[in-house]
Amino acid sequence: MGDLLLFFMALLAIYLAPGPDMILVLGTTVSEGPRHAIATAVGLAGARSIHVLLAAVGLAALFASQPWTYHTVRLLGAAYLFYLGWQFLRKTSSLPAQSDLATAGVTKPGYLAAFRRGLATNLLNPKSLIFCSVLLPQFIHPELSGVAGQFAVLALILVLTGFAFDLAYALLGRGLWALTSESARYQKAQNSVFALLMMGIGVKVALS
Repeated sequence: MGDLLLFFMALLAIYLAPGPDMILVLGTTVSEGPRHAIATAVGLAGARSIHVLLAAVGLAALFASQPWTYHTVRLLGAAYLFYLGWQFLRKTSSLPAQSDLATAGVTKPGYLAAFRRGLATNLLNPKSLIFCSVLLPQFIHPELSGVAGQFAVLALILVLTGFAFDLAYALLGRGLWALTSESARYQKAQNSVFALLMMGIGVKVALS
């Protein structure tokens, strides 16, 4: 029980730190609404599940032995984050000047598109895979029976904790969305902020 609590505390520290996942969920809530943000959160949860599976089969070891594979994924992830920032800027420029967005005929992308954004954003972040590969084994006790079961429990805690945080960020962004959904000017300002944050993280990932 003590190990599980320590593992959970480590997850809290990670998920509370600002990063592309947090910015994406908040930005999606503000620009498209909370339901699309939840779809994005589901995509992020799916990506984390895949990272856990990849960590289990040792893909992180490939990154360590073949650094070019790590840097390739890293640069692809940085490019995708920059692309997402550009998408936020496009939404900013396409918002109507009037506050009544509904009558202006502005349409939102589907839930599947939001899900794909969440999935791709986390999958193209090799640090998430490294994180899973480094953290999970620290709490596995090979001297005990059921190593696979231990790994599964830790993986479930990791994915569900991340999903809970993403839902919390979606609710936080919902307050901003409710306040500004009738004002194109505020939406433009918020989208610009999220665009700059996403692009800034993309540059940081590219240079790291």
